[in-house]
Amino acid sequence: MTAYPVSPNTVLANALGRAEDVLAPRIRTAPPERIVFMVGTQINGVPHLGTSLVQSLTFATAARVRQRFGIPVEVAFGALDNAPHEVVVDSGSGHRYQRAYAQALGEDVLADQVDVLYRPLFVALSERLSVPYSIEMYSRQQADGHFRRTWLRAHRRIDAARWWLDPAHGTPHVRVPCSKPGCGWAEKYAERTRILVGDEHAVVHAVCLHHGPYEIVIAPDSGGYLDLATLYRNLVKELAAGADRGCLSVMVKGGDWVFGSTLVDNALTAIGLVGAQLPARLFCPQVVTDTGAKLSKSLIREGRASLPEGAAPWMLDTREWPGSLSEYADGLLGMTEVVLSDPRHFFRSYSAGEIGRLMSAPTRRTTTS
Repeated sequence: MTAYPVSPNTVLANALGRAEDVLAPRIRTAPPERIVFMVGTQINGVPHLGTSLVQSLTFATAARVRQRFGIPVEVAFGALDNAPHEVVVDSGSGHRYQRAYAQALGEDVLADQVDVLYRPLFVALSERLSVPYSIEMYSRQQADGHFRRTWLRAHRRIDAARWWLDPAHGTPHVRVPCSKPGCGWAEKYAERTRILVGDEHAVVHAVCLHHGPYEIVIAPDSGGYLDLATLYRNLVKELAAGADRGCLSVMVKGGDWVFGSTLVDNALTAIGLVGAQLPARLFCPQVVTDTGAKLSKSLIREGRASLPEGAAPWMLDTREWPGSLSEYADGLLGMTEVVLSDPRHFFRSYSAGEIGRLMSAPTRRTTTS
């Protein structure tokens, strides 16, 4: 038998009785008809421990909120297929170009990867907690008329928000890849991209790595692939989600998003949102190394960091978990029970080794200090 973790008090934890209390102001002041917990992941590789931690806590928190407030809940998983698959430097201009996973592999191939790598765990968590879920590829999301109309409205006010979305340069990147057959390349930083916004559409002028200057019209029901830089994409997604007045959308992210979300919230304020119009957020514990840095599978695989003490290879590739998927799901939910048992356990970071310990050993008592 292993004791619960020893967790320090914090200002936030001291103000809460339960971890989900952080959402109570939104729920009690304007009770929604339903609550959607939105969690996204870049599908540019196999799932790792940090991904599973956030996903399992999303389902577990949704179940606790439903039990406590009696409001229907669901989980919406956003599969981000716009991560760079290839990046090259154009020898003529010196500009970087990228080809995203969506363009390099195609939506059908990526949807199959999601079904293989992510859906089985979602099914297991959903069945155990009776929380329904949905999966949406970013390719589908960006093509949705509501999402595009939201982007058109937001881009008309981009001057008010641009320094929040890109503090370094003031130019939030909008990439619309070349639509020539077999191409799909776009300037990574959109240096030569110009956007003219009309009443119901936008005309995008850009330069392709192979085909030179091109023009694409983005309308609610047509146009190219609308690839927005990370902060800008989140702003548009959150604006679009907030349009449903009967639904409370909760943005669930890893703890490393705390600082970036401050910029998004300021950008939303800059274009006119106030108070409770800003999105509800839930930041899950971050998995860190012994140096306090986020556990990064890319840095470890590149040889720039080592697997920390107490960690195991399966934490970088969950397919290597030494057991069945059922056992993995049970271990995750056992860990979430511990983390959600006290706000002090939730609003903090954990070493990879400590998360592994919590997943593998039963716990029976809470210790805080």
